[in-house]
Parts: sequence; C-alpha cells; structure tokens
Amino acid sequence: MTETTRYVRILDTTLRDGEQTQGVSFSPDEKVNIAKALLELVRVDRIEVASARVSSGEADAVTRIVTWANERGLADRVEVLGFVDHGLSIEWIRSAGGRVINLLAKGSEKHCHGQLGKTLEQHVIDVRNNIALAQQHGLTVNLYLEDWSNGYRDAPEYVFALVAQLTDCGIGHIMLPDTLGVMTPDRVFAAITDMVQRFPTVQFDFHPHNDYGLATANVLAAAQAGAAAVHCTVNCLGERAGNASLAEVAVNLRDQLGFDIGIDETHLVRVSELVEYFSGKRLAENAPIVGADVFTQTAGIHADGDKKGSLYHSRLSPERFARRRNYALGKLAGKASLAKNLERLDIDLSEENQRKVLKRIIELGDSKKSITLEDLPFIIAEVLESKDHNHAELLACSVASTLDLESTASIRLRIDDEMYTAVGAGNGGFDAFVNALGKVVKRRGLTLPTLVNYEVRIPKGGRTDALTECSISWNTEQGELRTRGVHANQVFAAIAATLRMLNIIIHRGLSVTESAINKTM
Repeated sequence: MTETTRYVRILDTTLRDGEQTQGVSFSPDEKVNIAKALLELVRVDRIEVASARVSSGEADAVTRIVTWANERGLADRVEVLGFVDHGLSIEWIRSAGGRVINLLAKGSEKHCHGQLGKTLEQHVIDVRNNIALAQQHGLTVNLYLEDWSNGYRDAPEYVFALVAQLTDCGIGHIMLPDTLGVMTPDRVFAAITDMVQRFPTVQFDFHPHNDYGLATANVLAAAQAGAAAVHCTVNCLGERAGNASLAEVAVNLRDQLGFDIGIDETHLVRVSELVEYFSGKRLAENAPIVGADVFTQTAGIHADGDKKGSLYHSRLSPERFARRRNYALGKLAGKASLAKNLERLDIDLSEENQRKVLKRIIELGDSKKSITLEDLPFIIAEVLESKDHNHAELLACSVASTLDLESTASIRLRIDDEMYTAVGAGNGGFDAFVNALGKVVKRRGLTLPTLVNYEVRIPKGGRTDALTECSISWNTEQGELRTRGVHANQVFAAIAATLRMLNIIIHRGLSVTESAINKTM
C-alpha cells in the first residue's frame, strides 16, 4: 500500500466530547441509537461514548452500548474516558462492561505542575500504576496527553520525556489533543511529524478543537504528518466552538488527500439528523456535506450551466451522500431553475406559461425567502387559472388583528385609472379587508358577490412557512365562480383570490357593455 492510500482511522467522540457542548445531554436511549448508527451504518472505526464516574445513567448507557456491540463483534471499538484516580475510573468502566479506557494524563508541564502539583516523575509513576491496574482488569489502554499542543510549544522536553517513559507500557494509542484549539495546520504538521519520527513505534491520534475554526484543516495536516487516527464529532459538537465535523473530515481525507477510510458516506446525513434531533442543537443549513441547502443552486445562471453540461458540478456530488441536487425557486431563479423543477415533477408547460410562472415565482420571492418544490403546483394552478385581467390592483394594504378586538384593514386600490382608499373592520383580517373593499366597489356601482366556500391548504409535508393556497367560491349572476390566490401569508392568499374575483367581475361587466354597443352598431 502506498503512502497516498494509507488507511487513517476515525474516532468519533460525539457521545463523550460532543456532550460537553453547552446544553447537550444525551439520554441512555439516545446514546445507544447514536452509537449504533455510528458503528453499524456510518462505520467509524472507534467511538468514545462516555466519561467515567459521571452518573448512573452514563454507566447504563455504556453497558447497553457495549452489550449491543459485543453481539456484533464491535465491543473493542467502544472507548470510555478515564482518569488517573487510583483505579476508580477503571472499576467504573469495568463494572459497566467497557473494554477500552482512554486514560487522561497531563500533556503539558504547566498542567502537571499547576493542576496536580506534581513533578513529571511523580505523574509518570501514577500513570504507569493506573495503566498496569487497567490491564490487570483486562482493559485495553489508550492515553490522552491533555493540553499537548501547549505542552509541545512551551516545554517540549516534558512531552518527550513523558512519552519516552510510557512507551513500554503496552499502550494502544497515544492521543495528542489540541485542547484549546490553538494550533494552525502548519504547526500541527510540524509537531506530529516530529512526534512520529521520535517515536516510530507509537500509534498517535490527533484530537482537535475548533476555537479558531481550524479543526478540520488541522485534522488533515495531522493525517498528512502520519497520525494513525483522527478524532471528530457529528455536527462539530464539543466544548466551546466544538470539534471537527465527522462529515467534513471523512470527505476531505478521501477527496483531498486520497487516504483510505472506512466511512459509508450514504449515512452521514442520517446520523447528522439523528444527533441534531437528540442534541437540540440546530445544524446550519449551509453546513458542508450535511446542511439542508448545500446541494441547492439558487442563482439561475448556475441552473443554466448545469442544464448545458453540468458546469457547476464537482466531485462533491449529492448522490454520494444519498441526496439529490435542488434548484431553488425564488427571486434569483431563472428559466433553467424552473425547468429543472418542472422536470422533477414531470410537468410540461408551454414557453409562454413558463414565462408567466417564473414571473409569479419572482414576485413571491420578494415576500418569501424560497419556494419549495411542493409549492410549485400551487403557483402553476394559480397562474394557469389567471386570465391576466388587470382592471383592479391592490397598491397597499395593512391588516391588523388583535385578540378580543375587531380586526381592521386599510387599503389603497386602483380600478382602471381611478385611485381609492378605504378602511374596514370585521371578524378577522380577511373579513375586514372584504368590508373595506366593499366600500370601494360601491362607489363604482358594484356589489361584491356572496362567498359560498372558502378553503385553505398548504403542500403535503409543508412547513409553517410554506406557501398557502386559498380557494374561494363566489355566487355571481353568471353562476358560481371559483378563484384562488397563493401567498406565504394566509390572509393575503385570500386577498389575492378576492382580487382575482373582482377583476373577473369587472371584466365581465365590460364585456357585456362592449357586446351591447356592438349590437347597436
């Protein structure tokens, strides 16, 4: 195997380090489900699931995870953080069924002297005793060097001496944390290269933090420098600014550096959503790989480029992650954006109707940040129903509703070349608008038809911000008339349907008058 195809292991610490995120506390059931997803679906190499001696709930979670993992031959991939505490952590982990302890030692002279009040020699004795005790109880031991990044910078001789005195203890991995996220990629590369060259028989892990937004970049540098394993969390969870993103780390190791990893990318979004639900920490919609919008083209020019030869595609394709490319419908949409969505819905429209639909999409885009694929049939139905009558135009409208008080509406309306203003009150915003509109049309010698039926709906699976379609039936002299309006606001959807009715009524009146004039000529 060449260097470019070297296998790099991934340890996910969402259930331990990720739980140090402010406000995040996973229940045992949640921990078990996340662990199953990480090991069985995403296929990470190792998971760190708890800190020893935290609570009985943590012990229960560890027991259940290890029991499940043992049935599938994965128990050695489940690790628990433990402390140099005279064997208390070892007993806690052993009682919970754990097989691997990640022992936390002091990786900087400052922490050793300042926090423990001990010399290097005293700390080494304590660490060796705990390692020996853990091994006597059948545990595999890995070793965290807490604050290693500062220790390597400030007193590297301490770090070298510590590692040198522990390499004969049968440790599996020595973990090098950038505990406060202070390193840069070039420093990570130089430091880990040095560690690997000084201790060629040691398996080093790199554990980043994202305080400067460099966690993922630092992980890549560590892998390039020879780290055997790197640590990350789902959705960047972790203390302060968090850890490195599992999705970002996996994809970059594979795509940018060509390393071999065991991750099944098709389940990255699934585990991201699972952690989002259980943690209560919402993922940014533009988060790389797993964000809701990262495979959505918004600008019409991008959709056009994709239509003409996938000009805006890259190796980072949505299909890799069991996702699909979307083309946003909003004020920036173009003909190609609409065409892509019509193709998805298997709907054919003439060029003229596509132009009308796109015009309406852009209008709606000014009042709604985006229009979903599910909204599109509503818009199409509204546009195709329209006869483009423009006798009446609502220029301004203010609707106010207050609990236990009448609603009010103030409108400014153009009918042909005349301008009108009116104020109405009623039982709800729409009723107030209709009463205001009635005052205007009365001045024109018209009477609004009776409302027969009123229906409101949103697309199936829609959200609270989905477009609303309001369909209203009216009893007119020529029979029942049905009009519809579409808007992000329910009241304004009904107003749009009412204005369409008014335009049709006025147009019918004009048509009758024109017909009578023609008969007399």
